[in-house]
Amino acid sequence: MTDMAQLKVLKFGGTSMGSADAMKKVIAIIAEESASERIAAVVVSAMSGVTDALIAIARAAAAKEDASALIAELETRHVQAVEGLVSDEYRAEAVAMVRERIESLRRVAVSITDAGELSPESLDHAMSYGERLSAHILADALKSHGVDAGYLDAREVIRTNDAFGAAIVDFDTTDAAIVARVAAGSRLLVVTGFIGKTADGRTTTLGRGGSDYTASIVGAALSASVIEIWTDVSGVYTTDPRKVKEAFPLESLTYLEAIEMSYFGAKVIYPPTMYPAMEKKIPLLIKNTFAPKDRGTVISEKSAANSGFAR
Repeated sequence: MTDMAQLKVLKFGGTSMGSADAMKKVIAIIAEESASERIAAVVVSAMSGVTDALIAIARAAAAKEDASALIAELETRHVQAVEGLVSDEYRAEAVAMVRERIESLRRVAVSITDAGELSPESLDHAMSYGERLSAHILADALKSHGVDAGYLDAREVIRTNDAFGAAIVDFDTTDAAIVARVAAGSRLLVVTGFIGKTADGRTTTLGRGGSDYTASIVGAALSASVIEIWTDVSGVYTTDPRKVKEAFPLESLTYLEAIEMSYFGAKVIYPPTMYPAMEKKIPLLIKNTFAPKDRGTVISEKSAANSGFAR
């Protein structure tokens, strides 16, 4: 039986997954960390801008407008990512996966057009394609770089109600499914963030920013040692660094301080992310994919003065 407490969960956001070059940095981070510690799961967002594109496609379909150019752009972008990341051994299969998913998306757009309206359920289904594409590409890219990785569609393990757009998680069912899936094998799992499934099989989303939440759900289910949230800034800053040049990243925060900052506009972490981690007292580490040596910010139950968590 795997010792869950020794596992780590990593999450990479849309900017980190934004291009083949960015994903190469993600692969390097995962390869380095997995060499010394067991990573149970890597949760990923869609490539940057893809969720907005999927919303635009769904809305165009509902308005009976031609969304074919938008869909073609998504196909090109993901195929290019495969070509830049995946070795010959896995490339043909990875490209075929992208094209199959894009064809499925086209069918979803047609069904929305036929319905003549965009229901919350249909929108969630359309939005799910971003993570389903990016996670599969990263899994194939990791295999290409010698990392034993597999793809996991979070809908297989995260059970929710039918509040489409901001679904509520059934934690008892979800936690048991996550533990069973991770304990069943030793390979690193690349997990689709943001999405879940109802008991009767309908796709749901956890709200914009929900990939952070997915990472916390997975980490809490496994009682992981740490949940690392990799983004494009070096932690939680004292104030918005785009507006105040003197802003600097905080070394540590308590969960409650981080929740308060999030509700007052800090964009680094999605507020619901804190709750599963806080319940299990699992530290969240906010790190920068593009400056991985930066210390980052630790969010835990301890105060800034005595955090004691070092990297």
